[in-house]
Amino acid sequence: MMDEATRAAFAAVRAGDKEARNAAYHALLEATAQPVDWAYDEWDALLADLKHKDNHRRSIAAQVLCNLALSDPDGRMLTDFPALLAVTKDERFVTARHTLQALWRIGLAGEAQRRLVVDGLSARFAEAATEKNGTLVRYDILQGLQNLYHATGDETIHELATQLVATEEEIKYRKKYAGVLKGFRF
Repeated sequence: MMDEATRAAFAAVRAGDKEARNAAYHALLEATAQPVDWAYDEWDALLADLKHKDNHRRSIAAQVLCNLALSDPDGRMLTDFPALLAVTKDERFVTARHTLQALWRIGLAGEAQRRLVVDGLSARFAEAATEKNGTLVRYDILQGLQNLYHATGDETIHELATQLVATEEEIKYRKKYAGVLKGFRF
């Protein structure tokens, strides 16, 4: 059951007051950092907000949904993941980037979710090569993979990240990407 403070936080992120929205956003991320029993009370509204005209709403919805993967016993994330991955190509780069930086958290919810995230990020890495901000997108993908690797110890993530870095043709970017992987055991 959702408490009154969480209910108020959801109302605030959907209202126009920037300061209230920012405080509510942080409260929601904190509340969803661990499993909650009310995830499905807001799930569909958050999913709809991924296409809202306000980029702040899109960004907040994406990040909260990523956190809610831990609170998803029905496995909705397994079918809703493509909607989140689509936000990594948002017209507002900051929204796309915030979403990309949060996606790895979905992989903490279980093996199927981890595979979904790893496969999605791998495909996104390849697509980003020709994008305007592709270098930053690729950097964020590798950072997310590193976060997921450290949280799970899944060696296949390490192997994939190393392979992705090796696909970069420009030496300066390959060095930059390899810098993200310093925390990996080689």
